[in-house]
Amino acid sequence: MNLSFSKYEGTGNDFIIIDNRNKVFNSKNFSLIQKLCNRRFGIGADGLLLLNTSEKYNYNMEYFNADGNLGSMCGNGGRCLAAFAKRLGLINEGVIFDAIDGIHYARIETFDEKNFNAIVNLKMNNVKDIERGEGYSYLNTGSPHYITFVDDPDKTDVIAEGRKIRYSERFRTEGTNVNFICFKNENIYIRTYERGVEDETLSCGTGAVAAVLAVADRGFLNEKKSSLITKGGNLSVSFEKTNGGYENVFLEGPATFVFDGEIEVGI
Repeated sequence: MNLSFSKYEGTGNDFIIIDNRNKVFNSKNFSLIQKLCNRRFGIGADGLLLLNTSEKYNYNMEYFNADGNLGSMCGNGGRCLAAFAKRLGLINEGVIFDAIDGIHYARIETFDEKNFNAIVNLKMNNVKDIERGEGYSYLNTGSPHYITFVDDPDKTDVIAEGRKIRYSERFRTEGTNVNFICFKNENIYIRTYERGVEDETLSCGTGAVAAVLAVADRGFLNEKKSSLITKGGNLSVSFEKTNGGYENVFLEGPATFVFDGEIEVGI
């Protein structure tokens, strides 16, 4: 059968998106997801997103890593899916959807009716616990993130160093994303090694949130909002610090339409 899809990217973090409200896609076919995400033998993407129906909310978001496995929360994917839903006419400016880590709210700040591009502000889960060690922090922002503070991310071998941490004894089984960050001139420079992709990605939304909160946790941020410079573009994260941790955490950035297509698959 021919499978219709859309390709979106959020600061270089790219996704195959399928309107699955009619259950056209078999999400148990992990080998198919791997093939579709493969950059040589398929469409090519960091992950695949399904827009499913939801009993209570605008829709359900189901995310799969490029390795074919069901993923944890994806911040950039959540923003791209909101832009896709806006394009389909399912939402106006605001949306509430459920994902693997719970309920999320997103707001379409701007939308280009001609090119389908948007700026999307996505509310993330509250964060209570941040493990702080010498030169690193570890926290979960919908996905687990290990934050390493370095002098210059551009001079870091992200793949080699990221794999060392991701496949260390502590993280070998469940895995973790690994972020190399530098805080300079009120900006955070970040590069990310993502589990499930098992490579560097140009951007990671939950990693961006983790980086900002890790910096805030160390008292380096004067503002309750910070800009991040990724290899794929710029993001911003805002938050409120409370006695219980961090609340009203929002991830904002572009969600960019790339192309639509059809591919013949055996589902």
